[in-house]
Amino acid sequence: MVSGPSLDEQAYVRGGETQTAVKILVVGHFAVGKTTFIGSISEISPLSTEETMTRAGEAIDDLKGVQGKTTTTVAMDFGRLTVSERVVLYLFGTPGQQRFVQMWEDMARGALGALVLVDPERLADSFAVIDLIEQYGLDYAIAVNHFDGSPLRDERALREALDLLDDTPVVVCDARDERSSAEALITLVRYLMDRAR
Repeated sequence: MVSGPSLDEQAYVRGGETQTAVKILVVGHFAVGKTTFIGSISEISPLSTEETMTRAGEAIDDLKGVQGKTTTTVAMDFGRLTVSERVVLYLFGTPGQQRFVQMWEDMARGALGALVLVDPERLADSFAVIDLIEQYGLDYAIAVNHFDGSPLRDERALREALDLLDDTPVVVCDARDERSSAEALITLVRYLMDRAR
């Protein structure tokens, strides 16, 4: 199990240092919007390992519910967001397919927490993701990526469907929108700070 460090600034900022890096995972099942989320919020040009999907992947990647998807992450996404003069978030997006799960553990090392992106139309696809994050011992928040035309789900029903603890934050976001993505990330960071106290 991967243990997560505390979010307390003093644990990271040594005497004379002006900034500290905080590692956050952005996780979720295949085609939920992780690459889009990091791209919408990163203050640098994000590192993206998107590649064109091929016919060979048709038998492996379930495209049900994700019409028009032509690319997929094959390693990771990476972005950066400066929160304050002292804290910089480094965002690591994981690939969503089951065949990439082995790299998740390495990416989880040193992470303070995870933002779990969820598609309300494919909730069952999120179970394995949440199980992994819990196995790694990371605190997390749920960000329901609300796509065009998809109905808003009742939070209580989402919590029950995902079997979440009462204090696990749930926020609705649009991964394409910088402000919406920032609000989801702020929700996670506040939760991590509360848990560190």
